[in-house]
Amino acid sequence: MEEIKISWQDRFKNEYAELKDRYNKLHKMLVKYKAGTLDFTPNCSYELLSEQAAAMGKYLFILETRAEIEKISL
Repeated sequence: MEEIKISWQDRFKNEYAELKDRYNKLHKMLVKYKAGTLDFTPNCSYELLSEQAAAMGKYLFILETRAEIEKISL
């Protein structure tokens, strides 16, 4: 079976898209968590999940800045 080679730019775009999707889902969950409208009870505190979202947001910013420098269209 032939191995399919994926360019680093495509891997970069995939990583960004996956992270952005996960960040958006976590953000929506945090909004509902704060509003008291979640349909389940999380095991983790709001604060811990919020820290995770902040770290993900910072990483998104880094990837977006790098994409601008590398001229990668996201």
